[in-house]
Amino acid sequence: MIPQQRSLILGALFCTVVQAQWLNYPAPGTPRTRDGKPNLAAPAPRAADGKPELSGVWMHEHTSLAEMKRLFGDGVGAVNVPGMEVETVSKYAVNILVDFKPGESPIRPEAEKLYRQRLTRGDTRLTCLPVGIPLASLLSEPFKIIQSPRLTAVLYEDSHRQIYTDGREFPKEFAQPSWLGYSIGHWERDTFVVESAGFNDKTWLDVTGHPHSEALRITERYRRRDFGHLDDEMTLDDPGMYTKPFTIKVTYELQPASDIFEYFCDENEKDSAHTAPK
Repeated sequence: MIPQQRSLILGALFCTVVQAQWLNYPAPGTPRTRDGKPNLAAPAPRAADGKPELSGVWMHEHTSLAEMKRLFGDGVGAVNVPGMEVETVSKYAVNILVDFKPGESPIRPEAEKLYRQRLTRGDTRLTCLPVGIPLASLLSEPFKIIQSPRLTAVLYEDSHRQIYTDGREFPKEFAQPSWLGYSIGHWERDTFVVESAGFNDKTWLDVTGHPHSEALRITERYRRRDFGHLDDEMTLDDPGMYTKPFTIKVTYELQPASDIFEYFCDENEKDSAHTAPK
C-alpha cells in the first residue's frame, strides 16, 4: 500500500467522535466463573421457542495492532483517538477485500475506478451520512441485538435494522432503496439466516470506499456457539460491482455489563470543514 493510501486510511479511521462505553451493569442471568467473572464459554442460552437466544450487546473481536501493521503498513496506529484505537476496528472495516491476494480481487474495473476516486475524499461519516452494513458492526462501537419471535432488531448507536421473521418474502420491487436495506430472516436449525436487499448505493462497504450498487444482496449466517461468542458469516453478492460473491467471517464477543448509547453525528460536527477536498 502506498504511503498516501496509508495516511488516508488513518484519517478515515480516526475522524469520528467516539462515544465512551461507561455503563457497568452486571446483567442478570450471566453465568460466572468461580472468581465471579462472566463465563463466556458457558453454553449458549435459548429463547422460549427453543431457538438460540441472540439478544445482547456485541462487539467484534479485535484485530491485533501487529496484524493491522502487517496488513496495512507500519503507519497504522501512529495516530490514535482514545477509545478508537486502530486495534478496536476490524480489518474488514479498513478493507472489505483484505483476504484476497494481489491480483485476485473480484472488483470490477468500474468499481475500482470509483474506489480510487473515493480514496481522495473523506469517509461518508464526515458529512453525517449513515453507515451501512456490514461496516456498522465492524467499527469501534458495539451494537445490540433484541430478538423476538416475529422480529429481530439490531441497534447501532446512530441507526437500526429490522429483521422480519414472520415468514414474509422480499417485496417484488423496492420502491425506495434505503441506507441499511430490507432484511428478512429464518432459522436453519441453530443458525439464524438473514437476507438483505433493497439498498441504495450511497454507503461504503469499508472506510476506504469500496462501493456497491443497488443490486447488492447480503446473506448473513449467525451462530451463537457459546454464551460469549457469536459467529457471523457474511456473503456479499453484487454483480454490478464484483465479478463473484465474496464472504467474510467475523466473530462478535458479548459485552455482558455494557450497553450502547445514542449518537448524533451532526451535533457539534466540526470534521467536514477540515477534510473537504480543496
